[in-house]
Amino acid sequence: MGARQRACSKAECQSARRKQTQSNWRKLNPEYACGYRIEQRASQPQPPEPRRVPAPLNQLPWDIAKDQFGAKGADFIGRMGTLLARTAKDQFQMYVADFTGLSGTLPALPAKDQCPGPGILIASDERDATGVSPTRPAV
Repeated sequence: MGARQRACSKAECQSARRKQTQSNWRKLNPEYACGYRIEQRASQPQPPEPRRVPAPLNQLPWDIAKDQFGAKGADFIGRMGTLLARTAKDQFQMYVADFTGLSGTLPALPAKDQCPGPGILIASDERDATGVSPTRPAV
């Protein structure tokens, strides 16, 4: 062990330190892995198969996107769409509908009066419910 060395030289310590270093680097450079994969797919000798994307993105014509934007462009659009769909889905799950508070929130209807209001005709035994007698002319 050198005089200036301050880290453990055991294999498990070095492995843990390496994992921590890689994790820190990925946190500082989150776009690197996605960009690297897009570059790798685009540099293949044979054109890669269209990327698998979740619904509803899987209904889009990815072969046309690849023709129009190239393999890199189509992969980028697919990744961006997947990220947007996942984020939207997560947002909807955060706002679950709560139906327990809906019942009884409307004001109660007023109690019905025994007296009808002005302008309402009361049906008598010789008038039907419309207030017009079936046998005599309208009053």
